[in-house]
Amino acid sequence: MKPVIVTNPPRADVGQVTRLAEYGVATVHEALGRTGLLGPHLRPIQDGARIGGTAVTALCWPGDNLMIHAAVEQCREGDVLVVTTTSPSQDGLFGELFATALRHRGVRGLVTTTGVRDVAELRELGFPVWSAAVSAQGTVKATAGAVNVPVVVGGQTVHPGDAILADDDGVLRVRRQDVEEGLMASQARLEKEAAAREAFAGGELGLDRYGLRKTLDALGVRYLTAEEYEKEQG
Repeated sequence: MKPVIVTNPPRADVGQVTRLAEYGVATVHEALGRTGLLGPHLRPIQDGARIGGTAVTALCWPGDNLMIHAAVEQCREGDVLVVTTTSPSQDGLFGELFATALRHRGVRGLVTTTGVRDVAELRELGFPVWSAAVSAQGTVKATAGAVNVPVVVGGQTVHPGDAILADDDGVLRVRRQDVEEGLMASQARLEKEAAAREAFAGGELGLDRYGLRKTLDALGVRYLTAEEYEKEQG
């Protein structure tokens, strides 16, 4: 890794990203073919937060938050800071003071594969965070990394300027060039789900609405009475 700070990379349209976030991570993930989910290990430190913003990435060394300080300068209104490390680390790289600085710049939240600390203060500030751990373990500021370069989180490559959506269901990366498609596909899925919800409220079964009886039959699933099942079991 070459130490570098990339300034002002192209970003997705923040207005479109904001609208996309309103659909929720689960809906957008399904609408875009179940791609871009940043793994189940990133969990919110708060309940009920839902954000969408453009990624500023920071690649740090384990136990070292120097490049988060460098990344703060590159953040602007509507961004989400995405932090990862060159090898796994659950140290508390991020806390209240970073959140205070980022709020001043209009940053909408943090996503990190590391640990965070000052959790009570972060909640009180109302600064949304999704992290892999909570840890009071402190860090140093000694080793150069990179800012605004592609990083891998949960098996997905996050490019600076990509859309980052996060809520209680997890964190999703939508490629910058796919945001508009995501809006159209998510609206179509929302309408489809609304029709299904109305049908289920009226008593229709998913087995019938989605044609799943044929699937069960093709898989060899049989319906047996309790007596028939007990007889087969001997």
